[in-house]
Amino acid sequence: MSELLQPQSPGIPLPVPTLYSQPYWDGCKVGELRYQRCRDCGAITMDPAPACSACFSTNLDWEVSTGQGEVYSWTTVWRPQTPAFTVPYVAVIVTLDEGFWLLANLINCPVDAVHVGMRVKTTFVELSEEITLPYFEPAD
Repeated sequence: MSELLQPQSPGIPLPVPTLYSQPYWDGCKVGELRYQRCRDCGAITMDPAPACSACFSTNLDWEVSTGQGEVYSWTTVWRPQTPAFTVPYVAVIVTLDEGFWLLANLINCPVDAVHVGMRVKTTFVELSEEITLPYFEPAD
């Protein structure tokens, strides 16, 4: 069995919250994976936005995901974008149970154990006072 994938260490480039994304980052800080849902058409907008991507309504609410889903696709990174990243890391696209996709890293799993359909759950890692990143880990 290979070594378990680990979260990135402080020092990696961090996102900069915006007016529209701040509620998402506030949710991560308290262990909630938040997303927007349109009150008019019911569509989910995962990338925080001022308007619904389906009907363009500005009538959006924030909801909290269960944080559970399954791996849709993944890639293992051996050559990082910058030396600040520790390799290997596995970037996964996860289909959340609510029906939207999220790209994040997989942790607490051997690099060779990830597979399409693998059940995962969200976990959170604080990297600064302002930013807590969502990661995925095996659900079992």
